[in-house]
Amino acid sequence: MQIREGPARRPAPAAAGALRSPMSAMMLAMFATMASFYVAGRLWQDAQNRVYLIKELDRRTGQGQSAISVDDTLKVVACRQQGKRLASLEMELAAAKHEGFVGKYSPETNGTHSKKPLIVIGIMSSFGRKNYRDAVRKSWLPTGSMLKKLEEEKGIVVRFIVGRSANRGDTFDREIDDENRSTKDFLILDDHIESDEELPKKTKSFFANAAETFDAAFYAKVNDDIYINVDTLSAMLETHWDKPRVYIGCMKSGEVFSDSTHKWYEPEWWKFGDGKSYFRHASGEMFVISRAVAQFISINRSVLRTYAHDDVSVGSWMIGLAVKHVNEAKLCCSSWSSGLSA
Repeated sequence: MQIREGPARRPAPAAAGALRSPMSAMMLAMFATMASFYVAGRLWQDAQNRVYLIKELDRRTGQGQSAISVDDTLKVVACRQQGKRLASLEMELAAAKHEGFVGKYSPETNGTHSKKPLIVIGIMSSFGRKNYRDAVRKSWLPTGSMLKKLEEEKGIVVRFIVGRSANRGDTFDREIDDENRSTKDFLILDDHIESDEELPKKTKSFFANAAETFDAAFYAKVNDDIYINVDTLSAMLETHWDKPRVYIGCMKSGEVFSDSTHKWYEPEWWKFGDGKSYFRHASGEMFVISRAVAQFISINRSVLRTYAHDDVSVGSWMIGLAVKHVNEAKLCCSSWSSGLSA
């Protein structure tokens, strides 16, 4: 049997593939390098565009710095540290009170060798009531250097509170300005127009301005026909020194009058319910609030609602706050003959 041999098979062209492999790797490396340069260039260009847009936005909006600067960040950190320190001090104070400690007033300096007041007393007065003011000066309120001594030694600041005339600069305004130049015992409310119907707004303005002007522990509103024993008042306040938010007065309630002819008519009577009875509040002859409460009034003066009477108005602000209501018998009319009255 004869076997036929076919043509010989050619070997696979391995050599050609081997020759093309270095060339492909070189081309791939070149493409990768070019792609890297392209991507880096685009990223750099985008970064430059962002820098330009930020600078342009700052220039057009007038903002040359970020929303929160380094200084602002440091202030936030400092505030947090102060908050922690305050919380620690409150805990220490609570522990001390538990052991029977009662704080006493001690005048502090504010860096200018002036003493921090214990209380600022605002005597509500108005045009045409100079005789009442003179009666107060002759009875319990010292004048001249003795008034300054009262402030420096006992921490008691007293000012007559008067607004401005509707006709700014008229005879009423000039008389008050002349009297104040002589006595230096006024706090003139330039943002308030003097009017008997606007007493609640005047009281609100007094507390707001007093809190901004004097860094006192307490602030009191007093009528100009009330006579005060400042030593008795000071001793009474010492018993409330440990209360950060306090509202002190002769607490009362009473009927809400809806008859427009009545002396104590309340135009907003319907807001007090079907029983027509006021909530508990301090009598308007004299009441005291602590600094935190006065600061609240100062900050929120534009949105605090006033009613027909200043005592009810202030009492309404206290309802929604975490404030300690103190019914102080020494501030009631029945006890003035032996209490705060001269």
